[in-house]
Amino acid sequence: MIGILGGTFDPIHLGHLRPALEVQEALGLEALRFVPLRQAVHREAPYASGEDRLAMVQAAIAGERSFVADRRELDRSGGSYTLDTLGSMREELGADLPLCLLLGSDAFGGFLSWHRPLDILALAHLVVMTRPGVEDTWSPEIRALRRARQVASAAALSESPGGHIYYQRVTQLDISATAIRESIAAGRSPRFLVPDPVIEIIAQRGLYRDCV
Repeated sequence: MIGILGGTFDPIHLGHLRPALEVQEALGLEALRFVPLRQAVHREAPYASGEDRLAMVQAAIAGERSFVADRRELDRSGGSYTLDTLGSMREELGADLPLCLLLGSDAFGGFLSWHRPLDILALAHLVVMTRPGVEDTWSPEIRALRRARQVASAAALSESPGGHIYYQRVTQLDISATAIRESIAAGRSPRFLVPDPVIEIIAQRGLYRDCV
């Protein structure tokens, strides 16, 4: 099985990395691909360039053998749609390999507003990284989708290429990329929020100094 974690990663931080590692270990993923988006569709544009964000991802995951930086969205023009990314991965990896798209609880709550969400679910499993309380805010439609597609064990994910929803409890670190950028712009250190190699890139390239 291959895991996929997309995001702006502006910058990547420990709140991304620790849950990703826990999912990789719990599911026994062969690899987990970090996919920085190029052009945001439902959020404001990233502050750092795609190449800067990719460099930070590569620095953050260096040494973790199962983690891979995937630049395919940066090389594609137009908006970054998850459906296109999964379609590209299917062309590369084939139709039968199980793919697991990692989502936070908040993101899953809005999943049905994504571009062609059920087609996304046909291409991959959804692995929802859960935290207490978020489910109380979900719509009846997302609750119904959960009931229809949820499986109770990670082993069930390996039996089909996609289509299931699996809940994985992870350590939730209350770290915000927005707060990190604001801290850097104010001259404060982001140490212990992001990996040290990422701090070095931020300093060398002068990132986020004027982002507020």
